[in-house]
Amino acid sequence: MLTDLFAPTEFKTVPVQLPLAIDAAYDYLVPENMELAPGDFVLVPLSGRQRIGVVWTFDEDEVRTSVDPEKLKSVISQLDVPPLPDASIVFAKWVAQYNLIPVGMVLRMMMSARQIFEPQKPRFGVKFTGSAPPRMTPARTRVLELAENGLVWPKKDIAEAAGVSTAVIDGLVKAGTLAQTALPRSHLPEPQPRHAVTKLTAAQEEAAHQLRAVVQEGGIFSATLLDGVTGSGKTEVYFEAVAEALEHGLQVLILLPEIALTSQFVARFEARFGCRPVEWHSSISANERAKIWRATATGEARAVIGARSALYLPFCKLGLIIVDEEHDTAFKQEDRVNYQGRDMAVVRASLGDMPIILASATPSIESLVNCKSGRYRHVRLPERFAGKALPEIAAIDMRTDPPDKGYWLSPVLTEAVRETLAKGQQALLFLNRRGYAPLTLCRSCGHRFNCPQCSAWLVEHRFRHSLTCHHCGFTVPPPKACPKCGDVDSLVPCGPGVERVAEEVVEKFPDARLAILSSDHAPNVQALKEVIRTIAEGEADIIIGTQLVAKGHNFPGLALVGVVDGDLGLAHSGDLRAAERTYQLLCQVTGRAGRADTEGRGLVQTHNPDHPVIKALLSGEREEFLEREIAQRHEAGLPPFGRLASLIITSKSRETAQDYARAVALRAPASQKISVLGPAEAPIAVIRGRHRFRLLVKAPKETDLQAYLRSWMELVPKAKGDLRLNVDIDPYNFM
Repeated sequence: MLTDLFAPTEFKTVPVQLPLAIDAAYDYLVPENMELAPGDFVLVPLSGRQRIGVVWTFDEDEVRTSVDPEKLKSVISQLDVPPLPDASIVFAKWVAQYNLIPVGMVLRMMMSARQIFEPQKPRFGVKFTGSAPPRMTPARTRVLELAENGLVWPKKDIAEAAGVSTAVIDGLVKAGTLAQTALPRSHLPEPQPRHAVTKLTAAQEEAAHQLRAVVQEGGIFSATLLDGVTGSGKTEVYFEAVAEALEHGLQVLILLPEIALTSQFVARFEARFGCRPVEWHSSISANERAKIWRATATGEARAVIGARSALYLPFCKLGLIIVDEEHDTAFKQEDRVNYQGRDMAVVRASLGDMPIILASATPSIESLVNCKSGRYRHVRLPERFAGKALPEIAAIDMRTDPPDKGYWLSPVLTEAVRETLAKGQQALLFLNRRGYAPLTLCRSCGHRFNCPQCSAWLVEHRFRHSLTCHHCGFTVPPPKACPKCGDVDSLVPCGPGVERVAEEVVEKFPDARLAILSSDHAPNVQALKEVIRTIAEGEADIIIGTQLVAKGHNFPGLALVGVVDGDLGLAHSGDLRAAERTYQLLCQVTGRAGRADTEGRGLVQTHNPDHPVIKALLSGEREEFLEREIAQRHEAGLPPFGRLASLIITSKSRETAQDYARAVALRAPASQKISVLGPAEAPIAVIRGRHRFRLLVKAPKETDLQAYLRSWMELVPKAKGDLRLNVDIDPYNFM
């Protein structure tokens, strides 16, 4: 419960939270002619500068420092921007408290559309005045044929439509034939819940009925896991819940792990609801971000699809949240502000008293355990849409069917690709490793090419003619001679990346049309979307891809999926989720096959066909595999049955980082329940020239881990110079 913000006092003051790395809101005097309320955006002075902040609130148990009103500065002005909703303020505080980050940094994410705070500039177009120009040309004639309809045209649009330069338009304005006119503000299209009726199967209709019901409950928090095999039609099912929310006048937020790559999703939404949803991600322009931010705050934006950052938009009527591919690790933010987007979405729904739907073909163990405990509802779709069969999956034992020397595709997989192409179908070769080769070494002296700024090998990218570090971005052209021994032509690539597999495919299938789906092979998001389009429309015969191909895409002509290295993700012994992640990834990528009229098939190259992950994938015994994983986590007290926090200390000096890490560890409060492991040098000991040491905090689930960490951090000496201490609650990265 929030206290009265403006208690009677001789001086009228308000707390203002600033989007800086600070936890405290600062008090400011309110000018006599100004009325302010929580959520209002204001301009205030701070340290000789003017900054934008938000009128904040205080909880009943929150301690406020007393400041002499005579020393306070005044609010400069109130900004003409929709206020931040109360729900956003409460959410910001919760995210900050849970993740041990300054609340100002959460507010900064909520204020990411910076142009919203700048005056709105009117947009001008041109309109026909009715008078003819003194001189006519073919170009002018084409323009006037368009302008005679009396509409106001953006100058660029009418120039493109007429096939002329904007100079022709300027000439007609100068002649008085066209007049500059302010363009009316464009409005976002409104999705129509009943635009298209989707014919659902009996199983889908039952699932959709359950999801509609949670929306119809109205104003009640609930979490539902929509657990359906690949190709079962989960999207069409939760679209029914979206339609129900729209019918009730509510806003809907759909979170996707890779929003910039989901053009297919946008097309499906448009077909169902009659218009495109509002998209929110890092690739949209600054002007568009401001427009969307305002539309979300006013309720004009009814349906938003976005990356994890869309959680921090100022929704005024949010009534349903959907997290698609809820298992995907892309929902974990690890840059500057650490948080798990899926988990924070559940919190946002809980604080806002609304339903949330988590959808996946390979649900996370955390969500499954929540279903078993009764915290989440569990809705299943065990079969593919229209009775289509799941792909038949088999292992290729690389010990008995190895590839020829210098190659990476076994004869079994090569023949399967050949058979697939002969039927006019598509084949996908999956390898979750970018570039040409993960390591380059000298065959004469054994020299390995390492990054000078990281403890990592340089990855060869032959198409770009570079050796690149995937941690810091350091790049150099490959030398002709070994820098250590000087031997010429002695450098050899070790191991395959997608480029090396592509080289083999071109040699073995010279007539096949090839598409490479990897972030390295497209200069921007639009180029990646174009590659996905060409694949979906059958303009590629063989696709070679990294994990991008497992992001929920629908390729109707895809019949065969070949996993080049099924063992790749199983070697990370320090990662408690290594087996789970590998199973999810392999299941998702093989599930791309046979989704339309073709029969699907998956072949997994492995040196360890008896590994539990591989066996579960081949047998389809998902439940047995998951039960074993859950039991192991429970026995070890690991998430979701225990709690973890990671402390990472970095410095340009190894000695400085190590000494500070030891000082931090020595000040850990004694506890019989909480264990502090470390400090130890991180597996990747150096990134961007900064040495890294880690401590891992392990606690029972019922422990208030945040309170323990706060008391610990109060005892830790302040990091000085280039020292950095980063706390990550619920870590996903153990490198």
